[in-house]
Amino acid sequence: MDITRNRDWRMAQKRRNKSRDVHTALLRFRGEKNWKMLYTRSDKVLRAAQLGIEYPRLTNQQLVKRGLEEYLCCECAFHM
Repeated sequence: MDITRNRDWRMAQKRRNKSRDVHTALLRFRGEKNWKMLYTRSDKVLRAAQLGIEYPRLTNQQLVKRGLEEYLCCECAFHM
């Protein structure tokens, strides 16, 4: 009995023995894609640093309040 082992045969074998391949699971998992799926704060801080964004995100109102506090604090230091 002559078995021709061509490309189709190899692909069928690959499909049949796919569960034995250890590396497929490693190739399928690419990490968290959704921001809310990063559970811990440290993970979010690291990911934000990679993306080049600030975390936690501050609203304009928070930024204005922080700037006003810094301005008043600096002004008091000069008057002393």
